Amino acid sequence: MTDTTQPPQPHHAPIAGVIGWPIAHSRSPRLHGHWLKRYGINGHYLPLPVMPEHLAEVLRAMPRMGFVGANVTLPHKESVLVLADVVTDRAALIGAANTLIFRPDGKIHADNTDGYGFIANIRQNAPGWIPDLGPAAVIGAGGAARAVVASLLESGVPELRIANRTRIRAEQIKAEFGAKVVVYDWAQAGNMLEGAMTVVNATSMGMEGKPPLRVPLDALAPGTLVTDLVYTPLITPFLAEAQSRGCEIVDGLGMLLHQAAPGFERWFGQRPEVDDALRQAVLG
Repeated sequence: MTDTTQPPQPHHAPIAGVIGWPIAHSRSPRLHGHWLKRYGINGHYLPLPVMPEHLAEVLRAMPRMGFVGANVTLPHKESVLVLADVVTDRAALIGAANTLIFRPDGKIHADNTDGYGFIANIRQNAPGWIPDLGPAAVIGAGGAARAVVASLLESGVPELRIANRTRIRAEQIKAEFGAKVVVYDWAQAGNMLEGAMTVVNATSMGMEGKPPLRVPLDALAPGTLVTDLVYTPLITPFLAEAQSRGCEIVDGLGMLLHQAAPGFERWFGQRPEVDDALRQAVLG
């Protein structure tokens, strides 16, 4: 005789998504959609337009709606830290989160995988890169730059030079990340490339529809690794010029792809692969 006193257990497909305002431009649904299909996982990943004033309310409701987690993009990456129950050390250090996990006990766990994605992209596309060979130079001091700075210092760069249009933001990074960080004036940004072995554009300058990056690249030495967080266009004018000067270049798309992998694995139980098929799917 079967026991009918137990209520049936719900079997719903796991749901994740990306929270932002606006969100229509996000490539994350295409990215995660490709992996879900590739691994035959019965799950969903949705774009979620959420206004800042509704963020707290939405986050509280999501676990009850069957969500296992979410990515977070502008303008919510800082706000979610205050709303999360558990914040990883690296998210706290960077001051922003991009990956949320809704735990079975209802708690919201916030992490930042941007630095991981940044380094994984370089390791995949420039396998000969040796971070401790010489100084790194980072242009920009926003949220993405903070993730880059944290990951470069962790990788062992001996010195990290930084320049930002608003100097105080670069000074804040120095105050938090310590003695290896050297701040340059925006007018001297070209000079900080002298002897640098790793150079990163962590601003949105050079992106389609944004002003160009006007930092002079005369001091770049051939063989330097140069990467741009911008991936529209894939080869920015900054990367094109660096390449013409004999530098090794890595585009910014891989950072987007790699930062998505840890979240996907936590939500859907499968470690996904970042390969050419994924790049093509995301570029559409």
